[in-house]
Amino acid sequence: MTHLLGSVTVPSGVLVLATAGAVDSWAGTDRPLSERGLAAARAGGGHLHLPEDGEPEDWFCEAVVVPAASDRPLPVRAEAAPSPFDGEPTVSVLEIDLGLPWPEERGTGPVHLGDLPVDRCGTVLGDARALDGFVGLEGDSVDGLADVTYWGRHQDEAHAEFGGEPTPYGGPYAHLDLAVADAEELGERITAWVERGPGKGLMVAVEEHSHHHLLQRAARNRPLLAGVLDIAGCRVLGLDADPGDHSVRHHGERSWNRVYPVTLAPHEGTTVLRWTIPPHAEEKGSSC
Repeated sequence: MTHLLGSVTVPSGVLVLATAGAVDSWAGTDRPLSERGLAAARAGGGHLHLPEDGEPEDWFCEAVVVPAASDRPLPVRAEAAPSPFDGEPTVSVLEIDLGLPWPEERGTGPVHLGDLPVDRCGTVLGDARALDGFVGLEGDSVDGLADVTYWGRHQDEAHAEFGGEPTPYGGPYAHLDLAVADAEELGERITAWVERGPGKGLMVAVEEHSHHHLLQRAARNRPLLAGVLDIAGCRVLGLDADPGDHSVRHHGERSWNRVYPVTLAPHEGTTVLRWTIPPHAEEKGSSC
């Protein structure tokens, strides 16, 4: 079954498909993501990683970049297959219509650009310049707000004491969109209550509104865990990774050679970027 996940906008003309866990780490290198991406896009597309002249480092950000139409939304679709973990649908093919004609000099295609792992922290798809300003896992709030969630053995007792609403994705109780200082104070009060009273068994999280967190929040309870967020005036799409499915199919990521091909291909008169993720990963590497 094919799902329309949404669309992205790419005013720079350079589309990036990247592992989300460290996409902001490019900002700490000698050249930002957009500069590297523009150079690769001019050559028709490519696989960005560090070191540039060697094999990609494990657990560092990787990206595939391609030229794309800058004057229209680009639809993002996915084919789904049941997860071997719980049978729930997961992405088996991610496809983005780039809004550009297929270059005749590339023959009948497809053209292999590189292989990407499924990052346990998710995947992000968007404009290269917009992602230069992406605020990742450890980043500060982009809007001055934060969320407090709590769950576990004593969650009902905590709810009676501190309130909060069930989250839209059916998980723990939460206070959403608090000022950062208020969220931190509430988190400290809940933690102190646990230590004074019921003891271990309740987890508390205070999460500032980084772009990474907001994309994850937008994706929860959505088909195939896909959410869309506006970053620097661009529509950016995030794909979250289900922890159970990731542990079965993608654990170890690049270090276990669990990487999957990203290609350019012609499709109905246009060019598509396609990431193919097999429904069942072969066992590779060692669990030791």
